[in-house]
Amino acid sequence: MPEMHLRQRALPALTAVVLGVHALALLGLPLWSQVSAPHTEVAAMQTRALSLPEPPAPPPAAPVPASKAPAPKPQQPRPKVQRPAPAPTPEPLDTPIRETVEPLPMAAAPEPAASDASETAAAGSGATPATPPAPPAPKPEPETPPTPSAGPAQGMAITSPDGTPLASDAPVPVQLPDPARLSFAVTGQAKRFNYSASAELVWRHANGQYQASQEVSLFLLGSRSQTSEGRITDRGLEPSRFNDKARKEQSAQLAFDQNLAHFSTGAPDAAIAPGAQDRLSVFLQLSALLAAAPQRYPAGTQISFITVSARRADRWTFRVGETETLDLPSGSTQALRLDKIAAAGDDQQASLWLAPSMQYLPVRIRLAQDNGDFADLQLKGRQAP
Repeated sequence: MPEMHLRQRALPALTAVVLGVHALALLGLPLWSQVSAPHTEVAAMQTRALSLPEPPAPPPAAPVPASKAPAPKPQQPRPKVQRPAPAPTPEPLDTPIRETVEPLPMAAAPEPAASDASETAAAGSGATPATPPAPPAPKPEPETPPTPSAGPAQGMAITSPDGTPLASDAPVPVQLPDPARLSFAVTGQAKRFNYSASAELVWRHANGQYQASQEVSLFLLGSRSQTSEGRITDRGLEPSRFNDKARKEQSAQLAFDQNLAHFSTGAPDAAIAPGAQDRLSVFLQLSALLAAAPQRYPAGTQISFITVSARRADRWTFRVGETETLDLPSGSTQALRLDKIAAAGDDQQASLWLAPSMQYLPVRIRLAQDNGDFADLQLKGRQAP
């Protein structure tokens, strides 16, 4: 009996199960599709995703009945997507393509000849073509010493304070100081060595001739002397020979008939002209000019000379200054100051004080070099020569 009851209870359940199975079969959903189909479909999609470089495969679709599942046609939509071919270089360019392409035609264009470079540059349409390299500059030819000509027009020139020339080739008034022997106390520096010395200027003239000498003596260091000689003209002093002696003697001959100066050193001749002086006579010529007509030379006036040394000829220009009171070894003295204007390449400065009470003879001379060397001569006394 108990077994009968169990069978009667199990029969309806079994009947329900059988009916359910038949219903699923009619719908086309086999039992294996609920378990095996998802794994098979995912595996297939993963295989396709690995075979393509991009893009990743879409997530698996929900399972559909076998009767409605599409044929292999779902794989056809992929050819419809037109994707650009990958660039040949996997890395991106740092510079835009146009920047690397546009200059190419200009760089490939033939370079114009040097003679046509200016025309090519002027004919451009907004874009400036590349300028061809300039041809190498020709090597300068060695300079040849100039051949002296007839010389400058003026050996001496006078300019007023406002820049107006006051003197031409016509003679200007001169008045020579009386002969004298002037002694000076000298202080100075040479190569950073301070020294004290004595100096003497002797000035003589007679019968249309003159002679001047100056010597500076340094205790235990020797001496240096300069001499100037020549004739006296209506222009004042006209030197014919200048000597400069220190360790050795050098000289210059001034040939005014040739308008040339010749040098014992073998240096090229230098052009001169009437009114030119040497480095000693120039101070005495200034004395003669100012003694004759001091009113012609107010402060600011410039007086220039071709000035000859033992090696060359330069133009020395003096500017007239003001009268100063000097405290000299010889006593307090009123003197007119003149300063030499430094020219290009001239490393010597000079100042000169002329005393009206002594016929404008020099009572102080100061010479200086750019390296710091200097010599300061101050009057100690005056005697007859």
